[in-house]
Amino acid sequence: MELGVTPSAVSHQVKALEAALGVDLMRRVGASLELTDIGQRLSLRLTEGFHQIATAVDDLTEERKSGPLRLSMLPTFAAHWLSPRLADYPFERTGFELLISTTQAAVDLSAGDADAGIRHGQGEWKGLKADLLFRESVMLFASPGLLEGDDPRAVVARSNLFLSQHRKRDWEDWNNSLPGGPVTPAATTTVDSAGLGLKAAEDGAGLTLAGREIAQADLRAGHLVPVFDHRMDTGAGYWLVYPEALARDRRIRNLRKWLLEETEPLRTKVAC
Repeated sequence: MELGVTPSAVSHQVKALEAALGVDLMRRVGASLELTDIGQRLSLRLTEGFHQIATAVDDLTEERKSGPLRLSMLPTFAAHWLSPRLADYPFERTGFELLISTTQAAVDLSAGDADAGIRHGQGEWKGLKADLLFRESVMLFASPGLLEGDDPRAVVARSNLFLSQHRKRDWEDWNNSLPGGPVTPAATTTVDSAGLGLKAAEDGAGLTLAGREIAQADLRAGHLVPVFDHRMDTGAGYWLVYPEALARDRRIRNLRKWLLEETEPLRTKVAC
């Protein structure tokens, strides 16, 4: 019963175990079978082991039902998209608790390193369900004080471009498709994330190429302005991802509903 397999399967496994150990675990008494002394001792230990396994599984199941949802995401998404909206997230409601961590690497959700994640890409990750939050388009940004009504091309020519190491191809494509021809910044500094580039631009240190959707809160607050009106779709987007086995988890469903409601205007705008 503890193994959850048929009597025939148990019989085969017992015979295999007897052959491996070189002892008899069961003996026939009339029409029935009973455990030998060695079999009884082994059965007791195995029963204890199965109980410990069942307890561990029950504890993990209960933890997943009642504990916070472990959510992993890129630092840029956390700082520039999620953080400005956290005041509206219903943390006080049961089933909405979060444990948020940030990393540039894609954590192994299938191995249980986190329950869910926000990823940037095409939406195809083996073994994971992916819900599109929004597609991405990139623009060149600067602080309002850096522009001060000057000609945008002149501003670029004297400015430092803070470019994420993951945006080099996007920069080439955006720049080559810029109406009027490409521009050449005075210097280019490679940074490890778009978030660092956005912060440098906000502080007036130079320019940065970043997703307009990610920079939306910074634009509304007046911390950043586009250097040109030119916007380019990258073909990528941001996705909520989670193992298929957790698709019915209440905490996943709660987070998914909130995120999709928050990003619905962005998806509608793209569809139009």
